[in-house]
Amino acid sequence: MANKTIVDGLKPYGLGEKLKTLRLKKSMGLVELGKHAGFSPAMLSKLEGEKLFPTLPTLLRIAMVFGVGLDYFFTDERKRHVVAIARKKERIRFPENSGGPVAYHFESLDFKATERKLNALYAEFEPVLAEKVKAHQHPGVELLYLISGNLELTIGSEAHTLESGDAVYFDAAVRHKYRGIGRHLCSGVIVTTG
Repeated sequence: MANKTIVDGLKPYGLGEKLKTLRLKKSMGLVELGKHAGFSPAMLSKLEGEKLFPTLPTLLRIAMVFGVGLDYFFTDERKRHVVAIARKKERIRFPENSGGPVAYHFESLDFKATERKLNALYAEFEPVLAEKVKAHQHPGVELLYLISGNLELTIGSEAHTLESGDAVYFDAAVRHKYRGIGRHLCSGVIVTTG
């Protein structure tokens, strides 16, 4: 009876799945993890399969190998927002604010996610006169995928024309600016890091 109570109490935390996720993120096999943590691969396999639950000292040794705290294992996944869906009806549209005319409007595609490693935006680019658009820059890299229309993207002093379906990856620390070209809706997805 006590064993079933322990299993039922620990199951929602998904300790085995979290352990396996950490190991796979580091591209580490069970044998290698066993060498670092001091446990047999067979025991680690049982932990990952939740056929065996770790003691706190065992879990702490494993956590130290991966550089995480014990809280990583005991945080409810639903509170960590490992999966975060940004519904279209919930997104808010904002104008970019560079001090000149609005060159594009955007909606965050990842506003519900916590511990983000990137930022993703849906953008609609306006047909503004090139000389009126202000350039901006930020740390990291940027990937832009054009969904529809035509876009002029200036990176540094070089202007590039993109068409629907084109993608561009560039160093976002270099000053850059966008503007829609033509009468059709110009839209795309922008992903940034940094």
